[in-house]
Amino acid sequence: MIFLSTLLLAVLITISTIPVLSMAAKHYNIAVDLPGERKVHTGAVPRIGGIAMAIGVFGPIIYWLQNERFLFAYLAASLVIIIFGALDDIRDLSPKIKFAGQIIAALIVFYAGDVQISSLGMLLPEPFNVLPPWASLILTLLAIVGATNAINLSDGLDGLAGGICILIFSALAYISYLEGQSTIGLISLALAGSLFGFLKFNTHPATIFMGDAGSQFLGFSAATLSISLSQNTQVLSQVMPLLLLGFPILDTLTVMVSRITQGRSPFSADKNHFHHHLLGLGMHHSESVVAIYFFQTVLIISAIVFRYYPDWMLLGVYVLFSGLILYFFDRARRNNWRTTQFKYLNISFTARIRMIKRNGTLIKRAFPAFVYGVPLLLISTCLMAKSLPMNLDIAALALAAVIVFCWVYARKWLNTSIRVTLYLLIPFAVYLSETRADHLLEGIFRSGFNTLYGLFAVLILIISKFSRRSNRFRSSPMDFLIIIIAVAVPNLPNNLLLEYQYGLVAAKIIMLYFCFEVLLSELRNKDHLIAGSTVAMLLVMAYK
Repeated sequence: MIFLSTLLLAVLITISTIPVLSMAAKHYNIAVDLPGERKVHTGAVPRIGGIAMAIGVFGPIIYWLQNERFLFAYLAASLVIIIFGALDDIRDLSPKIKFAGQIIAALIVFYAGDVQISSLGMLLPEPFNVLPPWASLILTLLAIVGATNAINLSDGLDGLAGGICILIFSALAYISYLEGQSTIGLISLALAGSLFGFLKFNTHPATIFMGDAGSQFLGFSAATLSISLSQNTQVLSQVMPLLLLGFPILDTLTVMVSRITQGRSPFSADKNHFHHHLLGLGMHHSESVVAIYFFQTVLIISAIVFRYYPDWMLLGVYVLFSGLILYFFDRARRNNWRTTQFKYLNISFTARIRMIKRNGTLIKRAFPAFVYGVPLLLISTCLMAKSLPMNLDIAALALAAVIVFCWVYARKWLNTSIRVTLYLLIPFAVYLSETRADHLLEGIFRSGFNTLYGLFAVLILIISKFSRRSNRFRSSPMDFLIIIIAVAVPNLPNNLLLEYQYGLVAAKIIMLYFCFEVLLSELRNKDHLIAGSTVAMLLVMAYK
């Protein structure tokens, strides 16, 4: 429950903090990103996402983790990174000052947190693989500062840097769990949770940017946590951090080498990043983001699968991956590839989909089953739990009272109160139905009940794709991340995870989140059904 609570607290704190900071930034005209030649957005967007994420991360990890040297060093260094990043968002600091802040943060975790690259594993023969203190300091600073700027420079499209980092921190959380590194695992979960909350506002078209405070915080955290994890365990490959951060590092190195060969400063601005090349191929914004998610996913899977393999093998995997990526972009540039050349392949398929959508028969039959079935599915999930933790009944009654009050006296807050309640209720209901289920509800009944979740997942696709409402739920690159995690978690090769069925719990939670997001979009201004069913769910939880 500590891991689940950390994830959920980070999500909720971030989601609730962003609107407040956004209004303040717009009101005082502080840290607002204006449109420009090198930018893809057309309106002014606040750059306060990084501050909200930091609050979302710091809250749960300070509550759960205490009196740990590494934790204090990480928090102090992160605070330095965030302060310098926020000042850069407000005043546009010079590169020297930004590097100074990054170096200070790296020195803090090096000396106070013992985050040091002291060994190169099997990349060099003994005793040369163990670095002297001065070499360890230089290499650690280069790694942390380099990774910090790599994530910062990858933040060029809506949802791009955040999505890449969700994959990184999810992998770090899983590997940390396997290695018994609970501190790194909880910090990684808090970071992943805050990013889920942030991406709700940052998927295209974004209403919030993370700013330099956010991108540098994420890059610094990814480098610090991965170095600490790989260097403090005897069995993990020392090259694993390179795979975890592989795509942003490759992008940054490629751009800098290109600038140097052209006789320009490696820190000058241009449009030569990989995401610019994908846009140049004719891909849409979301397609470019998903393509990079896919590349990063390949590296993440490689890092997890090969984490115990020899260091030279992991380095070879990364070199091969980098070579293929560079070859692809070079061929695309030389041959002037355009994705529009292949659009004729799906003309027939697209026309058939449009015909089904205009006809409306499929959506008319599926929608009623979805509208009434989803609340009943969650109520049934609540009923399956045998016993509840202490004080959960009081919390459920309090939330029910809030919804009833908003329903009667403050309708403008009803949708928000329902959404917040569901984000709290769904994880607990699903978790308790799987780990504290009534023994009378096992066997064939549970198998059939689990099958219903799969059927409603299909209904989600039908409703979201064939609805003709202008305000319908629309998919985004974040959905790709959720699908990856939903598919990966149940198949993680670890007996403890399977024993507690965390994979099934995660998949059901994600599916229900999707279902209710679709309902809230489709039933806008007709939320009495969701309000009534949510109150009923809370009363069931209180009774249990």
